[in-house]
Amino acid sequence: MAQHITKDMTIGDILRVDINIAPLLMSMGMHCLGCPASQGESLDEAAMVHGMDSDIVEKAVNDYLDYKETHPENGAAEDGAPAAE
Repeated sequence: MAQHITKDMTIGDILRVDINIAPLLMSMGMHCLGCPASQGESLDEAAMVHGMDSDIVEKAVNDYLDYKETHPENGAAEDGAPAAE
C-alpha cells in the first residue's frame, strides 16, 4: 500500500515522501514551496493561507501516491527522478 500523507504533516515531510508532489502542489496554487518557512508549515496551515480546502489537497496528493504505486511505469524512478519517457 502506498504511503499516505495527512494534512497535519509539514510541507517538508510531505516532500520527503515524494519530491514529485511539489509540481502537484504548485499546480494547485501553492507556489511557496521553496520558501524556508513553508517547510515547517503543515499542509492544513499552507492550504488555509492559500484559501484552499486542506481535505481536497490531502486527497489529491494521496490519489497521486496511490496512482503512482499502481502505475509505476508512469511514476518516478526509485531515486525520485522522473521516469524516462
